[in-house]
Amino acid sequence: MIRSMRAFLNLQAGVTRSGEAPPPPWLSQAQQIEELKGARRELADKEGEIRELRARLVRRSTVIEAGGLNPENVVWIFGTGRSGNTWLTAMMESAGHAVWKEPAIGKLFGEFYYGSRESQRRNPKFVLGDPRKDVWLGSLRRFVLEGASGRFLDLSGPNDYLVVKEQVGSMGAPLLAEALPESRMIFLIRDPRDVVSSWLDGSRSGGWHQENMARKNPKRAPRTEEDPNRYVKQLATHYQKNVGKAAEAYNAHEGPKVLVTYEELRSDTLGMMKRIHSELGMAVNEKKMRSSVEEHSWENIPEEEKGEGKFRRKAKPGGWREDLTPEQARIVEETTRPLLEQFYPNEVESEKVSARTPLG
Repeated sequence: MIRSMRAFLNLQAGVTRSGEAPPPPWLSQAQQIEELKGARRELADKEGEIRELRARLVRRSTVIEAGGLNPENVVWIFGTGRSGNTWLTAMMESAGHAVWKEPAIGKLFGEFYYGSRESQRRNPKFVLGDPRKDVWLGSLRRFVLEGASGRFLDLSGPNDYLVVKEQVGSMGAPLLAEALPESRMIFLIRDPRDVVSSWLDGSRSGGWHQENMARKNPKRAPRTEEDPNRYVKQLATHYQKNVGKAAEAYNAHEGPKVLVTYEELRSDTLGMMKRIHSELGMAVNEKKMRSSVEEHSWENIPEEEKGEGKFRRKAKPGGWREDLTPEQARIVEETTRPLLEQFYPNEVESEKVSARTPLG
């Protein structure tokens, strides 16, 4: 009996060349196969746990020890252009926070990652392959933190925040949020019809955006003159892609976050600024915050710096009704319907009612 017990213990302690413990010899072949399958499943689960723990360790590693920026104090602003990003960022800066304007980190990684074929992302040899996400997310994390700390050398205190105006990189928002799960996030959104309307105005001959494009390529005609409806479709698609990824990041993010609509920010700017700081748990000098709101208010912008064709146009929610043709409005609504229905359900319903109401 003792000899049998020793033999059993020896068998249990032994391992095969594949690293799996051999099944007891008295089991049938079918039972041995099931035992091996179970052992493999358990081994795979353990390997998955190890990968996750390693990923957490890598993501939690910071440059704080070297006097760098606390990752909890990174504040992302995701969304899309013409949604009030510049305005909100200016107020945050005047309120006393450091600002990193459009580093395009999300654009660098996001467009490469999401622009790759799904089969490529499943390949562990691919530099951003999902099987080794635990490795490259750590690299992305360090890329952000070291880049920020190297540019903002004085940000090492507990209340030193870095607001990253990253609407141009919103395509990579889910990756950035996953790499820095403890960071703070502002998801700024605006009615896509107003966003497209604003881009159209700036893209016409003499508009601020068209002049920027003309400096790069003087021979290129304004895109609004080539095929306006096609350009509207491109703008709406861009909105859906970028704001869609920003929404995905916002929904998944477990750190401090706040959803801000341009319409709310416009109607109650001070109240929304208070809410942003409260929900994100950010310390702020209230006197400075009030002053920043007043300084950057629409009313305090010189008249010659705002209006048609200017970067600051009219700050009027719902102004798209005066600017877009019915066909252009339909194109935007169809292209961005998932986001419209999620964030502007009342607007969508009111437009449906208007369409059903007879004129006269």
